[in-house]
Parts: sequence; structure tokens; C-alpha cells
Amino acid sequence: MELISQHAKEIMEECKLRALDQGLRFDNETLEYIVTNKDMIELSPKIMIPTLYDYWVHDVQTISGKGVYELYPSNPYETVINTRPAISYYNDNNPDWLNVMIFYHVLGHIDFFQNNLFFQNTWDFDLTGKALSDKRIIARYRSEKGRWVDYIIEFTRSIDNLVNYHQEVNEALKPKGNRKLSKINCYFDIFLQKEKMITINNYLKEIERYNICKKENKLACEAIFFEDVLSKYPEFTEFYKVQKKKKKSDNLDLIQYIIKNSPFLKEDENKWMKSVMEIVRQTSNYFQPQIRTKIMNEGWASFWHAKLFMQDERIKGHEVDFAKVNAAVTSMPKLGLNPYALGLRLFSHIIDMEDRGCFDIEYFMLHDEHKREKFNKLKNTGMDYIFTVRENLCDFTFVNKFIDQEFVNKHKLFVSGQRINKTNMTREYYVKSRNAAAYKQMVVDTLYHPPIIYVDKEKSKQGVLYIVHKFEGKPLKTDFIENTMIGIEYLWGGPVNLETHEVSKKATSDKNYINFWAANYQAPEPLKKEKFEWKKILYVLENRRLHKREI
Repeated sequence: MELISQHAKEIMEECKLRALDQGLRFDNETLEYIVTNKDMIELSPKIMIPTLYDYWVHDVQTISGKGVYELYPSNPYETVINTRPAISYYNDNNPDWLNVMIFYHVLGHIDFFQNNLFFQNTWDFDLTGKALSDKRIIARYRSEKGRWVDYIIEFTRSIDNLVNYHQEVNEALKPKGNRKLSKINCYFDIFLQKEKMITINNYLKEIERYNICKKENKLACEAIFFEDVLSKYPEFTEFYKVQKKKKKSDNLDLIQYIIKNSPFLKEDENKWMKSVMEIVRQTSNYFQPQIRTKIMNEGWASFWHAKLFMQDERIKGHEVDFAKVNAAVTSMPKLGLNPYALGLRLFSHIIDMEDRGCFDIEYFMLHDEHKREKFNKLKNTGMDYIFTVRENLCDFTFVNKFIDQEFVNKHKLFVSGQRINKTNMTREYYVKSRNAAAYKQMVVDTLYHPPIIYVDKEKSKQGVLYIVHKFEGKPLKTDFIENTMIGIEYLWGGPVNLETHEVSKKATSDKNYINFWAANYQAPEPLKKEKFEWKKILYVLENRRLHKREI
């Protein structure tokens, strides 16, 4: 691994100037490295950060990656890391014209990292420097404690998807010195989510209602909005008074709670474990926004590499080569999901809709499809609007807001299903739905959404850690429950209870069904059907033995 040549660096600096001229914003300092495929394979398990702490799983993934590469060799074009300065890696056999395209793609990523608000918790420090410090701490503990360090890393990593990411982003977005609980924050952050526990769909509708209020009457927005709130929830006034008087409670995620309250970790000989756990937690938190913005991030970079590359005279004579590479990266598959393709087309769709004024209420009031197609207010503000979208949304809000029927029809998208062809006895795919709502739900179902698990402080008594899975219609993966709870039990130093929901079968009878095929048929026989219902389950782990019962 080495820095790119001076010639390639000159190409990159020219690309920066052209990107800045188009409105992209990023730090001027960047680092670019030339790497081989072997380097890529070795760096990938560490998420491409050489200074990240060593862990045995990284070695296993590296060996596995080498095996896959030998069977299916491929040359990744680039990888870019959200650090200060931003680090990017390039394959050692890229020609100049391809580097021009790739540099534009990388600059799109860097612009996204440094301007999207979901990355705000990553803007204040350089991960590579901090990771190096963390790596040295873990290496020192390894020399003193041996394999126990890896046990602590493994136990903590089993729950590192439960970090309180949104709270940290929320805290980062608050203006300094303005930490008082406002009425609107109390309503959206506490009352609706924790007191009423409304569905995500209804929560988004309330946000939309507030935004409409703010747009129509900015000065009296809050008064008008809360008139409707109090007619529906008259108890909110008293709730807000109580919340204002409360001291700020510790809204800790599971790892933080264990670090702060575990009797086992409070013992002098075990205090070193807290440092290792916090390193794992902070590393996970750093990468959370990348997981939650995959479609937007790749779509944004793909949009800009296509736009800027075709305006660059340095690629003259390589238009066909570009078309081949670009099609391989951004083609929309019939089955499955390509985040590059979906994100790119959504940004293009947003520009088109905004240029025509299709996000105004006048357009949404139209029900005639032909009038919608011809609707055009000639606003031409689409390019400005996508920068606002890039700044404020994540994949979930991006997909929910902008996948509509026009988009689905334009790109001939559909939701596929599977069935058995009884004639040929083969499995076949078919078009299940071309409805935008169905397609949107299919995409949402693929997005990263870890379970919401919190500690019930009232039930955590007499040395028992009582954790609750907030049920959202999907069960936990039962294959992982026992091993994960064993790790938590070790870190906690006592019994662990997990409250969750699981599906239960319930047999019922349909008395109107007649089984004509029954042997010695004389009278109608009922057909047993199976209905499914959700039941609350309690897992109890004590001394590494797991018990399960309904509650």
C-alpha cells in the first residue's frame, strides 16, 4: 500500500475543483492510496481502517476473503473512509480515464460524509488517530490479561448493534447552551414515542403535520399545532410540566448501562473491561450512519460521478468504456436491490419532480394521470433541492418520502413473488405487484433496523438484569438469544431476564369444510387450520442455563 503517484494526485486535485464548482462541499485535505487486491481483502474485515483494533474474527474473514477471491477474482474500483482527512483506496491497475470517474465518485461520498446530519457525531474527531490509541490500549491489556480481552470484545460485539445512536446524533444537533426541554421536543421525543408508543407511520404523519403548520404560519406555528394536539391528548399539558421538572435521566443503551451498573465490572480486578467495552461501543457508533444511509450515499456518489465525468474533456475517447463500467455499477436488476441504481434514479426523479413543481400541494390534488404527466410550473429548483435532501435524510426517510407511483411506473419496477410450477415442478418468479406502496415496503424491509432493547430499571432488582425487547411485529432471531445472553450474564455478573414476543400456533376448526376424500366417508369432518398469534415470552438465564416461559 502506497500513496498515489503525483500524476494521479494532479488528476484528483482537478476533479476537486470541478466538483466544488458544481456545489459539492468537502475538506480540501484528502489521502489517496494505491492498493492491491490482497491489501483490499486484508483491510476489509477492519472496515478499511488499518489502525482499528486487532480481533481474531478479522483474521478468519481475511482467510475467507482470500478463498472467495481465488474462486471468483474481481477488482474493486475504490473504497473511501469517513475520517479526517478522508482516506480512499484505489486498485493498482486503474487507467487514468477510470480514475477520473472514480475520483468523482469518491468526492461524492466525501461530500455526503461531511454534510449529511446523520454523520454529525463523526465530525469532531479523526477515527484513525483514535483507533490507533484504542488499538494500543487493547494490545496492552492482551499482554496482561491474555484471551480474556477477546472474550470481552466478543461479548460486547454481540450487542453493539444496540448502541443509542439516535440520541447521540440528537445531542450533536442541539445548539450549545440550549439543552432545555422544549415543548415540541417533549411531544415528539418523549410523549409520542415513550408514553403513547405510536406507530412509525403515525409518527411521520405528525411530523408532516407540524412541517405544514410551520410552512403556512411560521410565527404562530406552535400555537396552532398544539391546539390540535391538546384536543386529542388533553393530558399532554400536565405531562410536559412533569417532564420539565424532572432531572435529565440517563437514557443509556445496554452497553452503557452494564458499564455503569454492573456489580461484576465494579470489582477492582475487572474495571479494565469497561475500557474495552467502551472502545467497541464507540467504534460501532461511528459506523452506524454509514449502515443507515447506504442507498442515499451510493446514489449520491453515482449521480455525481455520471454528471461530472460526462462534462470532463479528459475522458474524450473513453465514452464507451465509461458506459460499460457505469452500466455494470448502476443497472437496475429485475430481482434484488442495487443501492447504487436505486439511489441514483431517486435523486434524478427528485430533480425532475422539483423542477416541475410536483412537490407542491397543487400537484397532489390532481387525480387525473394525464394532467399529472403534463403538470409543469417550470420551477427549475431541482438541483438546489437535492442538496437539502442530501443534508437532512437517511435511507428510511429518503425511501418513504420519494418512492411514489410515478417513480415505479417510470422505471417499470415491481415486487416479485415465488411459486411452484406444478406442470414442470420448478420454482418460478412472477410479478406480484406494481404498486408503489408495495415496492416501498419491500425496500424498507431490506433496510438496517436493529431491535429496540432497553433495561427495565424497576424490574432489575436483587442482582437481576431485566431487559425488554420493544416488539415491532418482528421476533428476535432465536438462534442467537442463548449465546448473546451468556455474554451479557458474564458482563453483568448475575442472572439476566429477556422479555420478548414469539409467534404461537393455535389450531382452530372450520366446521363448514367437508372432506370428500376421507376413507369411509360418512359425515363432514372439520379441517384443522392453524392461526398465529403473538405471545409474550420471558427468557431467564442463570449460571449459563437458559429457561423460557410464557408471561
